[in-house]
Amino acid sequence: MSPKSKSEELESEALKSDPEADPENKDAGALEAKMSLMNGITVIVGSIIGSGIFVSPTGVLKYTGSVNASLLVWVASGVFSMVGAYCYAELGTMIRKSGADYAYIMETFGPFAAFIRLWIECMIVRPCSQAIVALTFSVYVLKPIFPECEPPEDATRLLAACCILLLTFVNCWSVRAATRVQDWFTYAKLLALFIIIAAGIYQLCRGEVQHFTFEGTTDDVTSIALSFYSGLFAYNGWNYLNFIIEELKDPVKNLPRAIAISCALVTVVYTFTNVAFYTTLSPTEVLGSAAVAVTFAERLFGWFALSIPLFVAASTFGAVNGVLLTSSRLFYAGAAQGQMPVMLTMVSARATPAPAVLAVALLSLLYLTVSDIYALINYVGFATWLSIGAAVLCVPVLRFTQPGLERPIRVNLFFPVIYIICTILVVAFPAWASPAETGVGCLMILTAVPVYLLLLHPRTRMGCLSSVTNYATLLVQKLTLSVRPKTK
Repeated sequence: MSPKSKSEELESEALKSDPEADPENKDAGALEAKMSLMNGITVIVGSIIGSGIFVSPTGVLKYTGSVNASLLVWVASGVFSMVGAYCYAELGTMIRKSGADYAYIMETFGPFAAFIRLWIECMIVRPCSQAIVALTFSVYVLKPIFPECEPPEDATRLLAACCILLLTFVNCWSVRAATRVQDWFTYAKLLALFIIIAAGIYQLCRGEVQHFTFEGTTDDVTSIALSFYSGLFAYNGWNYLNFIIEELKDPVKNLPRAIAISCALVTVVYTFTNVAFYTTLSPTEVLGSAAVAVTFAERLFGWFALSIPLFVAASTFGAVNGVLLTSSRLFYAGAAQGQMPVMLTMVSARATPAPAVLAVALLSLLYLTVSDIYALINYVGFATWLSIGAAVLCVPVLRFTQPGLERPIRVNLFFPVIYIICTILVVAFPAWASPAETGVGCLMILTAVPVYLLLLHPRTRMGCLSSVTNYATLLVQKLTLSVRPKTK
C-alpha cells in the first residue's frame, strides 16, 4: 500500500467518527430526537412572534387605508400561512431531513438551485435577521434606563452581542436547554399579548368601537398586495420547525399537529391584538407610534406600562433563540450535502451541532458592525418568499417525478397551486413598486453563482483549498470536541 500524503491523512482524520470508542460518549456524533410536540409548538410560535406585533404593526394599516380592511388582511395572511404550512407538512413527513426548503429544493431541482437558496439564507437573511432582533432586544432592555432618549448606539450593539453570545452557549450546551429557553420566553410573549387582548376585550365591552370602519379603504391593487406583503412578513417563521425535523419525536404525527396548532394560535392572537390596539388608539395614532404596544399600555395600564418594554425584550430574546436554533440546522444540512465546509456537519458530545451554531453566531456578530443592516433585509426580503414558493412547488413536481415516495400526509394539489399563484403575486407587486431594491436583491442572490462555480462545481472548482479546509476542520473538531455524525 502506498503511503498517504499529509493532506489525505488530515482528511481521513477529520472525517473519522468513532464515538463508540468512549462508552460515556455513546450518544456523541448524532442529532437526537428530543423535541416533544409542545417544544415544536413553542419553536414555531416563538419564531413567528418577535417584536413586530408589539412595536409597529403599521404596514398593513398603511397600505389598506382602514381598520377593518387591515384586520381582514391579518386574518387572510394567517390563513395563507396555514395553507403553506399544510404543504410543508407533506414535504416534511416525506423528506425527513433537516434544512426544510433547502432539502426539498435539493431533492426536486438539484444542487445548483438548492445552493442559491442556501447561500442567500445562510449568509444574509438569517444572520441579518438575528442581528436585527438582537438589537431590538437591547433597545427595549435599555429603554427604562434611558426613558427620555434613544439608548447609546455602542451600548445597544454591545448588549445585542452579549445576547447572541449567551444564546450561542445555551445552544451549544444542549438541545434541551435551548428548547427550554424557547418554551419559557414563548410563554412570556404570549402572556404579554393575552394581557393586551384582555384589555381590548374590556374596552370592547365599554363600547369602544368607533375606529372599526371601512372608511378610507384603498382600491389600488398594488397597495393591497403590499399590505399582504407586510402581513405575511409578520407570520414569517411558520416553517422553522421543518429545519430541525430530525430532532422532533414522531415527526409524522407531531409536525402537522405543531404547525396547525401554532399557525391557528398565532392568527387568533395577532388578529385580537390588533383589535385591542384599535379599541384605544385611532388609526392616525397607530401610524404615528414607534411602539404601538407601549403607547397602548400608557393609555390603559398606568404604572404597569413600564413592564411592556420588558415583555418586548423577552419576546425578542426568544426570537433570537429560535432563529439561532433553526439556522444552525440549515448550516448543518448544507454541510451534510457537501455544499458548505465539512466542519459544519460536526456534532458535539452533547449531541448539538456546535460548529454550525458558532458559524451562525459569528456571522450575526459580524453584521452587528454594519451601519445599515435593515437595508440588507429589505433587499432580499422577496427572495425569502421566492424560495418558499419554490419549496411549495416541490409538492406537485414530486407527485409527477417521484410518485413512489412515501407520503404519510397527502395534500390536495389545489392548495399548493393556489399558494404558488398567490406567492407570485405577492412577490411581483412589491418588485414592480420598488425596482431599485429588487435589482440590488437580485444582484446579491447572483453572488451565489461564482461561489458555486469556484468552490462546488466538479468541473470548475479550485482544488487548492482542500489542505486549508482540512486544517480548519481539525481545529474546529478539537475546539468543540465534535465528530462526524453516525450514519444509519
